[in-house]
Amino acid sequence: MEDFDLIVVGAGPGGYVAAIRAAQLGMKVACIEKEPSLGGTCLNIGCIPSKALLNSSEKFVEISNHAAEHGIKTSKIDLDLNVLMDRKTKIVKKLTTGIGFLFKKNKITHIPGMASFVDKNTISITNGKNEITASAKNFIIATGSSSIEIPNIPVDEKQIVSSTGALSLSKIPKSLLVIGGGYIGLEMGSVWSRLGSKVTVVEALDRIVPTMDGEIAKEFMKMLTKQGLEFKLSHKVSSAKSGKSGVDVEMETSDKKKIKENYEIVLMSVGRKPNTEGLGLEKIGIKLTAKKSIEIKDNFQTSVEGIYAIGDVAPGPMLAHKAEEEGVACVEFINGQKPHINYDAIPAIVYTNPEIASVGKTEEQLKQEKKDFKVGKFPFMANGRALTTSASEGFVKILVDKKTDEILGAHIIGHDAGQLIAEIVTTIEFGGSAEDIARVCHAHPTTSEAVKEAALSVDGRAIHI
Repeated sequence: MEDFDLIVVGAGPGGYVAAIRAAQLGMKVACIEKEPSLGGTCLNIGCIPSKALLNSSEKFVEISNHAAEHGIKTSKIDLDLNVLMDRKTKIVKKLTTGIGFLFKKNKITHIPGMASFVDKNTISITNGKNEITASAKNFIIATGSSSIEIPNIPVDEKQIVSSTGALSLSKIPKSLLVIGGGYIGLEMGSVWSRLGSKVTVVEALDRIVPTMDGEIAKEFMKMLTKQGLEFKLSHKVSSAKSGKSGVDVEMETSDKKKIKENYEIVLMSVGRKPNTEGLGLEKIGIKLTAKKSIEIKDNFQTSVEGIYAIGDVAPGPMLAHKAEEEGVACVEFINGQKPHINYDAIPAIVYTNPEIASVGKTEEQLKQEKKDFKVGKFPFMANGRALTTSASEGFVKILVDKKTDEILGAHIIGHDAGQLIAEIVTTIEFGGSAEDIARVCHAHPTTSEAVKEAALSVDGRAIHI
């Protein structure tokens, strides 16, 4: 049995970043990971492979549908799905092996296997038939999350798939049903729609992306419909059964009308759940919330002293960058520092085309809180750079406190929204206002000027509209 200052359970974005930061601070660190490669869901079967497929499919649509408007003449366009998938795999491998290099560089001990607590100071690691134990002064649980499954819809990763299976389909399905109108389902639905599938999205609620600003969500659905996706809102899937002729799906409308349909592939994408099972948490008295995430204090400590939890396994939004920030902050707390995370300044992005990026409160939340606020908006169709790049869909929306001009939230739908939101996130983090953004010189022509114009629009003084 080896002793460490810190053992991190899970080598996803939260876990491996926490391990590296701890090593930087002089701690003797081990990181346990049950999967063959490092990087967790994000690098292996989530963020990175999905963005690779989104980028490839976007290029396919761009060349197929929009080359002519630039005077570029193309003959018949062919798609080699195997090459497209190989590119994705190579990107994933490069990044996951890169984490192994960072572990060696920072003298972090990588322990492969399944982890389970023996007591609050000892952990057991099982790898095949081999079992070892290790002890530490501190532990960080960073085991992430996995896809939620629904009774009567058995995921086999062949015909009924999770996001994992949707990343590795061997052929382009003629028809694809996406169950769930959230971020992941819409991203994967976009990929296969661009490549030629007839994609239908079924959502139990009366709108898609329910956590998003309502105005943005409404515009988003219009754009996706224009791209060929079909939506069935206020519909609930009651069962799905695989067969030789595809997947037979039964669903029910809000007025109890039953519908039977058949799809070649069904993607289950109704959310994710924290990975807390099999860790022996109940054995050492770690408390869980009603949603089965791990209860934590402000310093990420669980109900057991010396054991901490971060990322998807802890309460809050399930975002890789949130996990990374928590990993760094948690380790710094352990080392006596006083870090701070502003959860109102954590952006969320949907990587479709156009992209959607949000930070802070939505208009609906501010109304519910009875906040006095003002809205500034600016469309990309009035932005020179957006027009020259054929990316003029969408707009920037900024919500500010009516008295103080403090930015309370911002929502962007448009090309490169995920990059543009960073300026607003930075301004929020520094306690800035719309006036601060409006007074900053933005290069011309750039799409960032739309952010400046939206800030000016808060007081009705946008220049270009």
